[in-house]
Amino acid sequence: MAQLGRLVLAATPLGDSRDASPRLVQALAGADVIAAEDTRRLRSLATALGARPTARVVSFYEDVETARLPKLLEALRAGESVLLVTDAGMPSVSDPGYRLVAACVAEDLPVTCIPGPSAVTTALAVSGLPSDRFCFEGFVPRKGGERAKWLGGLVTEPRTTVFFESPHRLAATLGDAADVLGGDRRAAVCRELTKTYEEVRRGPLAELAEWAAGGVRGEVTVVLAGAARQEVSVTDLIGEVADRVAAGERLKAVTAEVAEATGVSRKELYDAVLAARRGPAS
Repeated sequence: MAQLGRLVLAATPLGDSRDASPRLVQALAGADVIAAEDTRRLRSLATALGARPTARVVSFYEDVETARLPKLLEALRAGESVLLVTDAGMPSVSDPGYRLVAACVAEDLPVTCIPGPSAVTTALAVSGLPSDRFCFEGFVPRKGGERAKWLGGLVTEPRTTVFFESPHRLAATLGDAADVLGGDRRAAVCRELTKTYEEVRRGPLAELAEWAAGGVRGEVTVVLAGAARQEVSVTDLIGEVADRVAAGERLKAVTAEVAEATGVSRKELYDAVLAARRGPAS
């Protein structure tokens, strides 16, 4: 039986080629096939790193991702190594790659990763906002109505949120965020990370929206502070828990989740819900 090849996901520099790892240089030189989001950027990166790829190079961007899968899977089944690189950062994180990884997992084909730069964690680290718990939301919806609904889902989100936005829509998104989340909610706009004109703007949403209205260029990552925890009592939460249990969720799981989100005692909340079920003592 022929030995299976391996899919290698390789993180590439966000801007400064010196951030590339030695493993990336070796992988570029040794791969049988390189699937690149932009073949021109791949060539520029290889030149900057002094790498001399001998691999077959295929384009692998969003519009052709599905069409390219069969040939790449065929190469992996035949024992060839396939290196996947995107324009910057980690493949499959809001970039092409997820479908190929999922297809490899479905066929039990080996998948590994060369870790490296990520705009998500880089922006989080320099934002000055809490980083012990965070969530990543990808790209913001383009249409105003969908964007407002998406922002509405962050009103009570306690974790720091990281997302990407086009520089052309940044002002509108920050303005909508100030309206929905409150102009005082703190955020950081990270522009051109690791590049010559890197800039990090920190402040309340209203202030950042006003700044962005003057025009912004480059790759943008936004870090948004989590919602301040609201002081609530156990009594205030009984109805929410009861409604979710009535909808089919398990009582213990719901009380644990609600208690974690609100800071109340799990046991007190659980006991209060049971007491409410029994009704007033006669």
